[in-house]
Amino acid sequence: MHIVLIEPEIHWNTGNIGRTCIATGSTLHLVGKLGFSIEDKEVKRAGLDYWPKIRLSVHQSFEQFLSGIAPDAPLLFFSTKAKKLFWDAPYRPDSYLIFGSETKGLPKELYERYANRMYRIPITDDVRSLNLSTAAGVVLYEALRQTRSVQCPKIPR
Repeated sequence: MHIVLIEPEIHWNTGNIGRTCIATGSTLHLVGKLGFSIEDKEVKRAGLDYWPKIRLSVHQSFEQFLSGIAPDAPLLFFSTKAKKLFWDAPYRPDSYLIFGSETKGLPKELYERYANRMYRIPITDDVRSLNLSTAAGVVLYEALRQTRSVQCPKIPR
């Protein structure tokens, strides 16, 4: 599994997502302009002492990210604006689970280009959205549950 963050802004979220990726054997991809340096102590602190173990890929743009993966790679996008629910996404063990930034979400062109691959986590009208690290964890674990592809020996298959 792969978690892809497009222009993440908050170092704590990225650190927490990185720790979740390590815990599940997943890869973290950071795409575009970051709102922090990945060398920041805050990112590393959020990932605790695990940060050196992270499988991390950094891409200057979404197009650069796409150029480094298979043309038919399973890309799944997650947004509060999507109509379909994340439980119904066609997860595969090699899926790329793609999230936008904390304040802007996904770029508009991705909504247009990948309209049929957009999914949302259901929430009440009492909140606008879940925290990015919470949303990424919810989606990642649902994808792993459905595919039973976690690479962690502590989790029964």
